[in-house]
Amino acid sequence: MVAKARIKLTSTNKESLEKLCVEIKDISKKTGAKMRGPIPLPTKRLKVPTRKTPCGEGSVSWDHYQLRLHKRLIDIAASDRIMRSLMRLSIPPDVFIEISLK
Repeated sequence: MVAKARIKLTSTNKESLEKLCVEIKDISKKTGAKMRGPIPLPTKRLKVPTRKTPCGEGSVSWDHYQLRLHKRLIDIAASDRIMRSLMRLSIPPDVFIEISLK
């Protein structure tokens, strides 16, 4: 029975996230494992409006800040060889990775 590994990648930097997805694709091509993805999940936008003047005097003007969280989902056949090569990947500090076995 072949186990599946579900890899969930989350990052605020889209370029580093896509680069890591390409590296995982290369590993699956070299080993010949079946892979689905990367599936782009909806981008989560965190919006924070703040007043420009902290004291409350003056005109009512606001600054709007936004943080975007990009997510990708990858399903891959989890053999011992593939999992070892995935653990050796250099993961950028702004990318969070979650691996679950099924």
